[in-house]
Amino acid sequence: MMSNYGKAHASPPPSVNGSPPMSPVPGAGPEQMWGASTGDNTRLRARLTATAKRSKYLGRLLKFRQMDFEYAFWQMLYLFVSPQKVYRNFQYRKQTKDQWARDDPAFLVLLSFWLFVSSIGFSLSLHLGITGFIKFFLWVVFVDCIGVGILIASLFWLIMNRYMITMPRRGQDVEWGYAFDVHLNAFFPLLMILHLFQLVFYYALIDNDRFVGCLVGNTCWLIALTYYIYITFLGYSALPFLKNTRSILFAITGIILVYLLSLIFKWNFTRGLCSFYTKRVM
Repeated sequence: MMSNYGKAHASPPPSVNGSPPMSPVPGAGPEQMWGASTGDNTRLRARLTATAKRSKYLGRLLKFRQMDFEYAFWQMLYLFVSPQKVYRNFQYRKQTKDQWARDDPAFLVLLSFWLFVSSIGFSLSLHLGITGFIKFFLWVVFVDCIGVGILIASLFWLIMNRYMITMPRRGQDVEWGYAFDVHLNAFFPLLMILHLFQLVFYYALIDNDRFVGCLVGNTCWLIALTYYIYITFLGYSALPFLKNTRSILFAITGIILVYLLSLIFKWNFTRGLCSFYTKRVM
């Protein structure tokens, strides 16, 4: 009796006078009822969800009391010590909040603070003045961090979703916000190495035409870019539905080759960077 009852209620409602069955949802026809447009509905829900998440994230940018700065500072510290632990927490967020990307802008706010501090250090070292400092700070924030970050995140987002997903399923795709978070994670160590650590040795060792200056400055670049690629690799390898993420590490080979060539031909990347910034802001 129970099985007959289940079968009766699993079938569509009967038609009246040969007409299609009535939809229980106002404005919904048979196609919407029986799933003929399931793919369109799924994409619509995904777009609405992404829009809602983005609006929530941007809406919290100025609500400092709601931000977890202690956790964001912990992430920054462990990006140097053990970046794998940072991405384990991203996996935990997916399990608890059903999203990979950050929903708390505290990390971005702290990163902006370090951009401000590093800009002061650069401005003092290069004698840029107040106006030069403002121009330099805006350039670093909107071009070096956000502008380049949008390009890199969009590139990885396209490549991962098109070529590296194992079996496309609902909910198994790389969020653009997560791709941008991966860039921010990788950008922070690069910023600290190139914009703060280097300044300590700039005038004493780097700012000269000798081989030692080229060696010290370009070694900082090698370490910073290797960190960037490695943390980027960790970010995408943390997603269980991606394949061949180790191919990201191949870029390190190219960086090492350019590094060796720079030492042979004495291309001092740090002096070139400082000269570039000075021309842009003066």
